[in-house]
Amino acid sequence: MTLNIEWLDLSTSDPEALERSTRRSALPDRDVRDKAFRIVSDVADRGDSALEAYSAQFGGGQPGGVAPVPRQAIETAASQVSADLITALETAIKNVRACHEPQRPKTPTPVQGDGITVERIWSPLYRVGVYVPGGRALYPSSLIMGTVPALVAGVTEICVATPARPDGTIHPLVLTAAALLGITEVYAMGGAQAIAALAYGTETVRRVDKIVGPGGPWVTAGKLAVYGECGVDLPAGPSEAAIVTDGTVDPAITASDVMCQAEHGDESSVVLVTTSNAEAEAVLAEIDRQLPLLARRDIITKALENHGQIVVAASTTDALAYANSWAPEHLSLHTCNARSDAAAVPNAGSVFIGEWTPEAAGDYATGANHILPTGGLARAYGPLSVDDFGSWRQIQTLTYAGLSGLAPTITALANAEGLTAHANSVAVRLEGRR
Repeated sequence: MTLNIEWLDLSTSDPEALERSTRRSALPDRDVRDKAFRIVSDVADRGDSALEAYSAQFGGGQPGGVAPVPRQAIETAASQVSADLITALETAIKNVRACHEPQRPKTPTPVQGDGITVERIWSPLYRVGVYVPGGRALYPSSLIMGTVPALVAGVTEICVATPARPDGTIHPLVLTAAALLGITEVYAMGGAQAIAALAYGTETVRRVDKIVGPGGPWVTAGKLAVYGECGVDLPAGPSEAAIVTDGTVDPAITASDVMCQAEHGDESSVVLVTTSNAEAEAVLAEIDRQLPLLARRDIITKALENHGQIVVAASTTDALAYANSWAPEHLSLHTCNARSDAAAVPNAGSVFIGEWTPEAAGDYATGANHILPTGGLARAYGPLSVDDFGSWRQIQTLTYAGLSGLAPTITALANAEGLTAHANSVAVRLEGRR
């Protein structure tokens, strides 16, 4: 078969068409957001009864009502998992920890001078909720990516929410990952109702300070609805990737990377940016050859035909500039100068350099975090990190001399803004010393 994918030529397409081709959003449509808001409000008002009702309606819950997964079920789940998979989980956890340990924020040296000291101090959050996609899919890797940086940060309590399978159970591989991470609080719940339970709390689920982790449009809409009630990492849309190639890498490798992120779902977006029509044709031929061998070939086909693009550029410079405008979640550079070319694409969540660096390596095993900005948000956000699991506060200390020196500045600006009580708080202190 030959995929029906949209083609764009940077040298002939009008600027408006090219600008439109880079537009997309991590946000679900307005209808989903409105419905998710109503679900969240209902769970906030009615707690467990609403959570149970929505779980029955949409799936993801467990029979018998809302309750944490028994600790014994978490501790014994490994008996249902092969030794090879347990080793894989342990290796992934070790590598993610090694990658995130250096990220732990360090308190900077206080700024001092003329009786004024300003300090900046970082503290870990107390309680965090990690959402792990589930149900018909299986993502123990996302549990690792959401939990390890929280552990490195020193978060006191970590609560996990993940949808149950159709039979009401959570896959033992996910529970085994939880056990290896030391997680003892797991709930079978999904969608906007799970986000609401984490944010507001119910009779059974205690509220959290922040929610992290990927999910579908209902999870993303739920995060938007609760933002302000608690912290969230970022709104994350469907998985996406950009692959830039100048024809120096085997098209079979490039084709494999085009399909990699597309298999997450038929809403996934993938753009192949190449300097040659012939290279694009060679990659498409390789996709035709490899696709029938893949289990999720139907999903990949829908994703590429609905949200895929082939962009032909006159030069590698133009190709990189387009990729930077597209701001991908994943960026694979299949160019002869891939390492230096990466500097030309700062708007990317995670970058994969050269033919020996598949995106799958970052998704599972290098230790880099795979919870990344989507929908063009790589212009403003980066990967989930240790820093996301804490907060900074400022501590200011002035002496009499320090306040005296600042008094004219404070008084002039406060009076200009009509905030005379601000100016008075300075005057009272200084007059008391005269």
